Amino acid sequence: MKIKQVYNPYLPINEYIPDGEPHVFEDRLYIFGSHDKAGSDTYCSLDYVVYSAPVTDLTEWRCDGVIYSALQDPHSKEEVLGAGKREYLFAPDVVRGNDGKYYLYYCLSAKGGAGGFDGPISVAVSDTPAGRYTYYGDVKYPDKRLLKRYVPFDPAVINDGGRIYLYYGWAFMAKHSKDSDENNLRRIKKMFHKDDDEIARDGLNIMGANVVELERDMLTVKSGPERIIPCHRLAAGTEFYEHAFFEASLIRKIGNLYYFIYSTMVQHELAYAVSRYPDREFHFGGVIISNGDVGYDGRSESNKTANTGTNHGSIECINGQWYIFYHRNTNLTSFSRQGMAEKIDIGTDGSIKQVEMTSCGLNKDALLTDRIYPSVIACNLSDGSMPHNGNYEDGRIIPVIVEKDDICYIENIHDGTYIGYKYFSFQGHSGLSIVYRGIGNGVLRVYTDKAMSDEIGRYSITPNPYWTELCIDIYENGIKPLFFVYEGEGTIQMLEFGWK
Repeated sequence: MKIKQVYNPYLPINEYIPDGEPHVFEDRLYIFGSHDKAGSDTYCSLDYVVYSAPVTDLTEWRCDGVIYSALQDPHSKEEVLGAGKREYLFAPDVVRGNDGKYYLYYCLSAKGGAGGFDGPISVAVSDTPAGRYTYYGDVKYPDKRLLKRYVPFDPAVINDGGRIYLYYGWAFMAKHSKDSDENNLRRIKKMFHKDDDEIARDGLNIMGANVVELERDMLTVKSGPERIIPCHRLAAGTEFYEHAFFEASLIRKIGNLYYFIYSTMVQHELAYAVSRYPDREFHFGGVIISNGDVGYDGRSESNKTANTGTNHGSIECINGQWYIFYHRNTNLTSFSRQGMAEKIDIGTDGSIKQVEMTSCGLNKDALLTDRIYPSVIACNLSDGSMPHNGNYEDGRIIPVIVEKDDICYIENIHDGTYIGYKYFSFQGHSGLSIVYRGIGNGVLRVYTDKAMSDEIGRYSITPNPYWTELCIDIYENGIKPLFFVYEGEGTIQMLEFGWK
């Protein structure tokens, strides 16, 4: 019997759960997140579902089904001008309250994110982590006013020894920081629906990461909000300037330190800040992951290993090992994002070094060379000039992971495209097969070195409209990456590869 494995993406390859918030409750790991679908034209098309796995066996994922529907929230009946109803569930978080119940924090939006920046932050409750949640209420001040100070978006929550802290916020990307204050304030008024009084009071400071403490009822603001990380425009001269806050607030407490994980102004990276307090004095720690490996081993933005886009996730310790959860873009859109995970180490000084994207993900070790794998577990996919943001519309052909007719594969593999998998445990002589189709005419070279300079084999590619298997003999030992590089005319698609 073959050894069970798990790889990236760690959920079924036709499942799209971005903004992953991992939590260990009792003896299971639960993944809470948004819910996209293949080829969608908007973020968060579907209702919240939860997947879970025993902490001792991350190969045994179970779908626990739909836990909450947007239509359960009374705000879903509200109309957002020009965008339809507020009925899309954005990135959530879940915390166990002091009463033993589980509280789901989220924001509703209209299509494409319209109207998703003006609140409220809403809450649903359940007796179990993956049970059916019911609407509980909105986060409010004691006088019943909704919490709308700054930008109520992407909530994260922690129960810190009985004290409940809620984190939230949003800010413009780096490119908007180059615009004038006047234009940015105009944009703030339109996007966030802020009135003149609030704009006069807070100005650009409306944007950034914030924290409030909640009462034990999980709804009422006890104190705050307090600003913990600035937006890029206001970060000049601070340690956050190159990695200022954009969105995706997440919070963890490790020992006596608070780790605030967030998406930075460049979108594709998740960074962290550290403090000895839950509500102040956060200091920049570093980048943990980029969904194009930008910054890893000095890699530049122009040389990223994959199409980049938004990123959102958190860290969790599972059976003694820490992981970073994040997402990637697929289907040539920003609206079909898939959950990924990587092992990380937390140093004795509390630091976390940036890790690279891999195909192994949650697997205990390198993947084995004794089976067939879907091509879409590629952690690197590039033609040397990949775009940022999945909604790519300039007409240039780029390699992309797609789902069509319920089949997931890589398409638009053209001259110069490389497809990378990290890592495999090679065991000497073996037959390596691929399944492809397309109008391409050329060669597909095989490498097991990161520089892709020492070819160990090649396939002759000829036009074929049907899925076709090719096999070559290779000889390799040790834990190494696997790269396929196409050279030739036309394009091909790749369904799977593996060992016979």
